[in-house]
Amino acid sequence: MDKRLLPLALGGLAIGTTEFGIMGLLTDISQSLSVSIPKAGHFISAYALGVVIGAPLLIGTTKKFPPKKVLMFLMAIYAVFNSFSIFANSYTFMLTSRFLSGLPHGAFFGVGTVVAVAMAKEGKAARNISFMFSGLTIANLAMVPLMTYIGHQFSWRYYFAILTFMSLLTILLVQLLLPDIQDENSKSAEKQPNILVEKNVWIVLLVTSIGFGGLFAWLSYIDPLMTIVSGFKVTYMPYVMIVIGFGMVVGNIVGGRMADKIGPKTSTLILLAVMCVNLLLTFQFSGNSNISILLCFLSGTFSMALISPINIMILHAAPKSQMMATALIQAAFNIANALGAYLGSLPLENHRPYNYPSLIGAAMSIGGLLFCLFYKSKKLV
Repeated sequence: MDKRLLPLALGGLAIGTTEFGIMGLLTDISQSLSVSIPKAGHFISAYALGVVIGAPLLIGTTKKFPPKKVLMFLMAIYAVFNSFSIFANSYTFMLTSRFLSGLPHGAFFGVGTVVAVAMAKEGKAARNISFMFSGLTIANLAMVPLMTYIGHQFSWRYYFAILTFMSLLTILLVQLLLPDIQDENSKSAEKQPNILVEKNVWIVLLVTSIGFGGLFAWLSYIDPLMTIVSGFKVTYMPYVMIVIGFGMVVGNIVGGRMADKIGPKTSTLILLAVMCVNLLLTFQFSGNSNISILLCFLSGTFSMALISPINIMILHAAPKSQMMATALIQAAFNIANALGAYLGSLPLENHRPYNYPSLIGAAMSIGGLLFCLFYKSKKLV
């Protein structure tokens, strides 16, 4: 393992914990700020919206600066705005701080991908990229359950304090371990905004934004689903999140192997189809705690398995604009986050049970599937 990659993995860990950790604490935060659970779901959407806006904006405005300095700047923003959430005492304050903290998310992965490739030995670029994104996997397996436990047992505000510390530690490790990268990447970045004129790029972004939203429609309300509908005690939620995180670890491995063996487009089609079926089963059988926990594992597996095929699709669609492509796919994943959380809240605001967001998620998976079928049939790549 190249220790120079540790800052990128730690940054991914901090980002993954920020994005997913709040979902296990939604009930605690809603009660503390005196808002409904559906309204607290807007904190998830606000972060995702920040990613969508911040990814192309920050890539565009920082492209002339050395990547190492840009990564430190992005994590400094992350630290400052996550620290704001520690002191949030109202819906508006929390909504604003979550939006601002989402701004550097996609840009970090965009710049980090270029740095990881630049440091790679011949034929090892993909391995370096996967190591950076391993932080997201570890976040779901270990950090999210840990944050859920700490939030339930002590205070959800400790969650944001830990995130701030992780961001500051990432800055230190970037300074100490990451080498200075030459200017070739920043020069190539000047051409990357042209990626938006490519129609195949837009279709991949639509597949991601809509299809992957099925995960977030379900996961955004996992806390009330498992405690109110499935009947688990609140103290069991960290273990539920471990099950989901383990499913994501498995899915990350499965998705990569599927993409290699049968191609990214076919893999995406299959995974969106099985994710739809799984969410329909969640809607129908979440009242049974044993079936519900199994479906949690499978939802984590099928959703995370989509990551590798979709990333390969966007790189095939924009081979000369990898920094912007990686940033935009992160934006698309977070459009999915925002759409899923928002659309999943609609039946809840109409007093439907907490299994209804899974039904919304199934519909979103079908939407992504249809766009993927169109993409495959046109043979755009």
